[in-house]
Amino acid sequence: MDALRLARGTHMSERRTLFGVELDPLTMDETVERCLAAVRDGRQLEIGVVNAAKLVNMRRDPRLAEAVSGCDLVVADGQAVVWAGKVLRAPLPERVAGIDLFLRLLAEAESAGISVYFLGAKEEVLEEMLRRVADRFPGLKVAGSRNGYFDDSQQEDIAGAIADSGAQMLFLGMTSPKKEIFTAAYGARTGARVVHGVGGSFDILAGITKRAPAVWQRFGIEWLYRALQEPRRLGKRYVTTNTAFLLMTAREFIRSTPSTAPANRSH
Repeated sequence: MDALRLARGTHMSERRTLFGVELDPLTMDETVERCLAAVRDGRQLEIGVVNAAKLVNMRRDPRLAEAVSGCDLVVADGQAVVWAGKVLRAPLPERVAGIDLFLRLLAEAESAGISVYFLGAKEEVLEEMLRRVADRFPGLKVAGSRNGYFDDSQQEDIAGAIADSGAQMLFLGMTSPKKEIFTAAYGARTGARVVHGVGGSFDILAGITKRAPAVWQRFGIEWLYRALQEPRRLGKRYVTTNTAFLLMTAREFIRSTPSTAPANRSH
């Protein structure tokens, strides 16, 4: 029975290839367990999350593509990625949204006494988030924090400061590709066992931006909710990347579908 379970687990964890990117077909619970196991075992686990926009941008930005592909775990942050996986016969069990994983890990860290470090956002946003996190997770051990505004020349010193803090989990509230490039270059230097880039999640936890209601998330239009909040900054970007993602998916589907045309016959 154990051998059967092991074989099934090995099969289930085989990576799926989508647009040339390898993704891990994990549920949220499985991803959380992988993270906790990394802390227990003293291994480093760098997590990459991809949505439609990031997959499009990875084709345009080789540094971003290399940084994401180098992560130990790559999961589907966007519902559109899960749908594309189904269409392209590279099935993924469910969406593992970066912010949901972030909140799950904070809860697990609080209950297990795991120390965390927050890197990212503007100073005032970071401070407000820290206040709200302290209210929500009063037992959480925060080893340290720093805003996300720094020059590339400061990255090594910041990684060293994180290492000195002894943090076991590092959360990066920075935009792509900055967070992926920092993780690729200095993730190991930080000494954190789990390194998770959470994008704009600091802004959401601080109450600066609102997250889409669950029904919007289920229908894969969380991007539209965000665009409606910041139409000038995000409207054109989302329309452009979503259109590009649909075209990518359609091209890949056509390319992978066998031709049903009859073979030529000689007369």
